[in-house]
Amino acid sequence: MFKKSLMLLACLMSFGFAANMDANKSDALNLNVVKNIKVAHKMSDLSKSCVECHAKETPGIVADWKNSRHAHVGVSCMDCHSVNADNPMASVKVHPKDSNNHVSMLVSPKTCAKCHENEVEESVKSGHARGAMQMYANPAMVKLMYHYEGMDHPEYKMAPDATGCTQCHGTVIKLDADHKPTKETWPNYGIGNVYPDGGVGNCKSCHSAHTFSIAEARKPAACASCHLGPDHPDIEIFNNSMHGHIYNSEAHKWNFDAAPDTWDVPDFRAPTCAACHMSGVGETTTTHNVSRRLKWNLWGVSSKLRTAGDEQAAVVYEKTGKLTIGTPLAGHPNGPEAARAEMKLVCKVCHTSTHTDNFFIMGDKQVELYNVYSAEATKMLEELKAKNLLLEDAWSDEFQDVYYHMWHHEGRRMRQGALMGGPDYSHWHGVFEVKNDIRKLRKIYKERIESGKVQ
Repeated sequence: MFKKSLMLLACLMSFGFAANMDANKSDALNLNVVKNIKVAHKMSDLSKSCVECHAKETPGIVADWKNSRHAHVGVSCMDCHSVNADNPMASVKVHPKDSNNHVSMLVSPKTCAKCHENEVEESVKSGHARGAMQMYANPAMVKLMYHYEGMDHPEYKMAPDATGCTQCHGTVIKLDADHKPTKETWPNYGIGNVYPDGGVGNCKSCHSAHTFSIAEARKPAACASCHLGPDHPDIEIFNNSMHGHIYNSEAHKWNFDAAPDTWDVPDFRAPTCAACHMSGVGETTTTHNVSRRLKWNLWGVSSKLRTAGDEQAAVVYEKTGKLTIGTPLAGHPNGPEAARAEMKLVCKVCHTSTHTDNFFIMGDKQVELYNVYSAEATKMLEELKAKNLLLEDAWSDEFQDVYYHMWHHEGRRMRQGALMGGPDYSHWHGVFEVKNDIRKLRKIYKERIESGKVQ
């Protein structure tokens, strides 16, 4: 707490100094986008012209920017959108037309890293940064999107990907002849975008442009855009938990605007997604590596301990320019027990050690129970495959369809519900359905082994 008190004091002093300086300026900032906008701030003439023009052309964007911390500290359009002529995302034509300036409508994490280096580096080491790579380096996923869902239709096959998968996972953004992003790859809010300049990630997935609000990113809704639905109903699990109950009852009274690494109780009374996975709560330090405090992989066919160090998919892409899914699971650099210990530091702020230890012991047992189901199902799958008793089209094969749903839907709910305190998802939407699945798989397996053919 002493660390955070010093940081808070320093911030207050710096804000006070900045306010005093602004009070003495004759060229104070005036950003009223409702009427004709006049900019007189320590921005370049080019930046001023951008703001004045876009206040007419795209007033919502300027309104967001003027209410942002960026505007308050003098970070303007050119700081993020102006690029060198040789940048792969640079506009073919100069903009504005009477300048020698090139712009990019795309802003990659490499641009954000000029000011937020640590945050981008941490994000690159997280599971978030692997989002697009997990899809496009996986032939089965590509076939699902374009062949099975998109029907290989010459006009429509990209639609399931562009409107669905990539809006969460991210995509490999491509440019047309004018260096504008293609309709199949942009606009895109996916967390794991791969940009033409080699940047990986997408800050605006959580801090929406052009406000980039820290308060917005701290609320569960920021995560709920992607972490919902039958396969990973994290927002539903959160709402099913006691934490969610408290949040939904009184969060309108909480303080979501505290400076980074100072947001802590009593700013809030129960944790949000960000509080547990990212924020500097108690003895922890803020991190943008959302995987750092995770002991288990809860989304895979079976749950493995996260034993990864720093070498993650986005880092590999930066070095090789190739998509890969073969890198270790993102996690704590010191291993799964260090991850769990750090997560427990968050719990420690509100709970006794007995409460926390018991919760995680039983949650881990539910994860390990799922692994027992998974091991049996996978053994049957592999034996059927070895005997050529599976259809090539997995989605027309009852065994493979049930197997997929057992891990990808019911099994994820069973595990995630257990470790996020969502009882209905751990049980009725989870293990209850998994036990039904294994019975179906046993029946189909027995019929095929005995008959020697697919029924």
